[in-house]
Amino acid sequence: MKKLSNHYMENVRQFDHLLGVGRSVDMVSRDYVIGGRRARLWVIDGYGKDETLERMGAFWLSLPPERLEGLTDMQDFADRFITFSETDIASDVDEIVTAVFMGKTLLLVEGLSGAAQIDAKDYPGRSVEEPPDGKVLRGSHDGFVEAVVPNMALLRRRIRDTHLTMEGHKVGARSHTDAVLCYLDDKADPVLLAEIRKKLQSIDMNSLSMAQESVAEAIRPKQWYNPFPKVRYTERPDSAAASIMEGNVVLMVDNSPSVMILPTTFFDFTQEANEFYFPPLIGTYLRLLRIVVFLVSLLITPTWYLMVKDPGRLPDSLTFLTSPEPASLDLLWQLLVVEFLIDVLKLASLNTPDSLSNSFSMLGALILGDFAVQAGWLGPEVLVYMAFVSVASFAQPSYELGYAFKLLRVVLLLATAVLDVWGYCLGILGILILLATTKPLVGKGYLYPLIPFNGKALRRLIIREPICRDNT
Repeated sequence: MKKLSNHYMENVRQFDHLLGVGRSVDMVSRDYVIGGRRARLWVIDGYGKDETLERMGAFWLSLPPERLEGLTDMQDFADRFITFSETDIASDVDEIVTAVFMGKTLLLVEGLSGAAQIDAKDYPGRSVEEPPDGKVLRGSHDGFVEAVVPNMALLRRRIRDTHLTMEGHKVGARSHTDAVLCYLDDKADPVLLAEIRKKLQSIDMNSLSMAQESVAEAIRPKQWYNPFPKVRYTERPDSAAASIMEGNVVLMVDNSPSVMILPTTFFDFTQEANEFYFPPLIGTYLRLLRIVVFLVSLLITPTWYLMVKDPGRLPDSLTFLTSPEPASLDLLWQLLVVEFLIDVLKLASLNTPDSLSNSFSMLGALILGDFAVQAGWLGPEVLVYMAFVSVASFAQPSYELGYAFKLLRVVLLLATAVLDVWGYCLGILGILILLATTKPLVGKGYLYPLIPFNGKALRRLIIREPICRDNT
């Protein structure tokens, strides 16, 4: 840990070299004469608040030498002449350099020990607006942004409690990315908090370029073969605040508008913000509908394929389900091709400019509609079932869980094609075993409150209870 030198010019040369003055065009440095003493200021262009720095600089230049007479410590100078409230004094060189790269302004004054870190920064970023993947008909329409400071303010606005704690961490050996744990210190589980802190401190990565996804992959259990998501994300401050009030922990990572809610269980994905902006009865209906539709989306194509393979298994009243129109491709290949075509269309839609989105929609409808059926490649029944599956994947807010169910649906379909009824049954059993053996990132278990069983908590996850004192 290298400390500041007692020689002013030696410190100036050291910081000029470390901060890249003259090497990086965005590193701004400025010399002053404050009360007859030499001083130097460093700030990254685009981070510093020009109005604040201009006002403080004008005040410093007006100081007569006698006002600084006898001062030897930067803390005394800050107490008397730095008006900005968020100012720290440091002497560790690495800490000071990291602070400048985070957006703080560095000030050195000749004859004063220590350096002033002035947090007069203004991060470039977009305004607070409703997230695109968490829209509600009623309720607040604000959302998290890419900077942790305004995100913390959005939570403070909703939870005005002395127990609300914002615990800061630095993650990444070279990026020094800000990570903030948000929790109520009188409700959050201390064992859980200790486990999360330990995982954050054990991250051995140079940079968190993908923000919260980098953190999640660095601390999650090593189960690469398991598609089930270990973390629940949200961009809605009201959802995050409700989770904190229930005793959960929210992890924010700088440069990401999504926050992580810990601990996460499989049943947490059954909840969605819209349910809580409707009366309890309607909210319960929407939640149960989402659960049923999502389970049906997992089983519908493998079950239909199983019926088509041997129509004699079904009663006469259901034989209409087992007679698809003939097509050039085998039924199994039709289902697999449409599964992957839907994903190709999703990827293409992400990269389609807004001005061409209408043309892309028409082209996609033609490829998967009239042309495919008229050419005899696909049967209309296949398109109907896959359209239902595609719509059902958007019925719940987690993209990760949607893709997990998609992969499992394809595996179940292949198992049914190879082993018929036995493959169908073994596939479902395998999915249940995979779900039961999924390791949560932290917490009691991935299937809690079913395993270990907690009837009250399970009922609250399945049925939307009225909002009361203990239910947020």
